[in-house]
Amino acid sequence: MIVFNLRCGHDHRFEAWFRSSEAYEAQVAAGEVACPACGDTAVSKAPMAPRLATKRGGDAPDPAAEFAGRMRRALAELRDHVEKNADYVGERFPEEARRIHYGETEPRAIYGEASSDEATALKEEGVEVARIPWLPRSDS
Repeated sequence: MIVFNLRCGHDHRFEAWFRSSEAYEAQVAAGEVACPACGDTAVSKAPMAPRLATKRGGDAPDPAAEFAGRMRRALAELRDHVEKNADYVGERFPEEARRIHYGETEPRAIYGEASSDEATALKEEGVEVARIPWLPRSDS
């Protein structure tokens, strides 16, 4: 396993583990690596400092890496919860959210895709929506 420091197009920085450098390249090319802060898939390697062993013979715990791992696990649990408890409506999300908001259809939990402009328009109409950094499922 290899860890890379990455950054997205919005300059959010995060760490990710891969089986190999080739696995990293393949997953980035396929759009399978996403920023945990904003979901952007335009990611690249960020400069990395070498990891040095301490005098005691082991690596010191990295609080930032531990926090990032906890966040990734929490986001994975959130994704599982949403997928089990809401209806996927895909690109029809803005239309379906409006129909629910205006009482044209039965209220229910839904999830799907919406552009930033569509999400902003929904919020301006008073439709309650939330953007979730949707981490892709990966094999690494």
